Amino acid sequence: MRAGPCLASDGKTDSLLRVLDQALARQPIYDQQRLNRLAVLKAELRSRRSDEAASFDLALFICDEYQEFKYDSAFAYSLMLGKLARRLHSPEKLQTARTKLAHTLRSAGLFKDAFDTLKVINMQRLEPRYQAEFYEVYSIVCIELAAYDQDSYFEPLYKAQAYAYADSAGRKEPSGSYVYLKQLIFKARQQNDLQAGAAAYARLLRLPLTPHQVAVNASSLAIIYQQAGQPEKAAQLMTVAAINDIKSATKEGIALFNVSSYCYRHGDLPRAYRYITAAKEAAVFFRARQRLLEMSPIAARIDGEKIISVEHQRQQARTYAWAIGLMAALVLGLAVVIYLQLRRLRTAGRLLAATNQRLHGNNNKLQELNSTQQQLNEQLQELNHNLNEANRIKEEYIGYYFSNASRYVNQLEALQNKLSTLLKTKQVATAQRLVEDIDIKAERIDLFKRFDTGFIRLFPGFVADFNALFPEADRIVLPDDQLLTTELRIFALIRLGITDSEQISRILGYSIHTVYAYKTKVKNRSFVPNEAFEAKVLAI
Repeated sequence: MRAGPCLASDGKTDSLLRVLDQALARQPIYDQQRLNRLAVLKAELRSRRSDEAASFDLALFICDEYQEFKYDSAFAYSLMLGKLARRLHSPEKLQTARTKLAHTLRSAGLFKDAFDTLKVINMQRLEPRYQAEFYEVYSIVCIELAAYDQDSYFEPLYKAQAYAYADSAGRKEPSGSYVYLKQLIFKARQQNDLQAGAAAYARLLRLPLTPHQVAVNASSLAIIYQQAGQPEKAAQLMTVAAINDIKSATKEGIALFNVSSYCYRHGDLPRAYRYITAAKEAAVFFRARQRLLEMSPIAARIDGEKIISVEHQRQQARTYAWAIGLMAALVLGLAVVIYLQLRRLRTAGRLLAATNQRLHGNNNKLQELNSTQQQLNEQLQELNHNLNEANRIKEEYIGYYFSNASRYVNQLEALQNKLSTLLKTKQVATAQRLVEDIDIKAERIDLFKRFDTGFIRLFPGFVADFNALFPEADRIVLPDDQLLTTELRIFALIRLGITDSEQISRILGYSIHTVYAYKTKVKNRSFVPNEAFEAKVLAI
């Protein structure tokens, strides 16, 4: 796979943003290319399951493919590598598996877990080709822990460790190699050394790079330019990083979010909204929780601006309605004047007939204008109704979203504080019990109840209107203590615009097969044709 566009010395931000728009339009194609590669590797892994040594190598390839694409899968294959290494009685492969697990945990923002995993790796047993990756992950984890700790004693220690590990990673590879130059850029970023970072990046671009490699290093150099007070250059490099993140189907990156922030600051709201939406979707797909938390403040501001924009359009529609009404009144007044003038000409016989004929024509035109005005008024009334309804739903849904998001962030913060305290006091057993006491099933039930309550508040007549699509014998009867059944909940999500079965299955915690089964069962009971059923639900 060839790398995407690199920043020219005189490149313009606008032209790069247009390239980014084109890349976003083709994003499903790039994602499918990665999925196709994974499908081939998984099929080969299944066919060679009896050969554990070959299975280890294939699982290693699959883990690398998932590394910046999907955390859950990368984590699962990291664990599989550990199991295969133990069955093979290979200490070397076990250290490789641990290195991949640490890399995966680092990508997901689980820096403490990654740090603990790195500490148990035996460098004497780790194969030389993975030692640079080990040091690279260690240096990034130390930097992140330093930023998180912000302690006057520990922060310098973590940073010193990070620089030492970065140097070690560079020494494991030849001077001028990709890993060597990447570590130079990493150190330049941490030390705000623009000259060193730009020089290393220029040397790096002479190498044959993958899109992901371009994205990682362009993003690092962009941060150096930003810290040096050159925001336009930083924006151009960050746009290059975002383009290459998309082309490499990287879901863990932060570049697109940073480009969205740049567009928002420069008043390009449509692009900012489009980019922040794509960035949030990528973070949700990867399960990058720390990315979602980073995006929340700017995402909220962009969403708010979007709502204001919609309200402005509504005001324009009202202005147009008044203008059309005024024009109609002027036309009517003009017609009356013409009519009065024509009446004065009745003294002449032939002129009277001609005048009456013309008056008749004018009256017909007036009726057509009145009819047109009535149609326009009806259309405007319908538009106002739709806009009012959309605003009501958006306002309540945003309130519901922020309420629940805030609740879960507060819970997560409380859990983090408890775990941090327990771990600092080395109460590992108590921390383990705290984790085991988390009742995921109860949380999901509570989530469903909150969703049901919020949805019924938005669509109080949904259940009755939904039942109207079925014969009386097949209608859903709700228990007294339940707002929605599983079937109703699936179609409630569809009413909110979430029509993808895979996304529904992730939200509700079911398999995609179960979601398909529920949908098919419900559609078969309705007298509405299957292909038209979801359209009927969206119209409720």
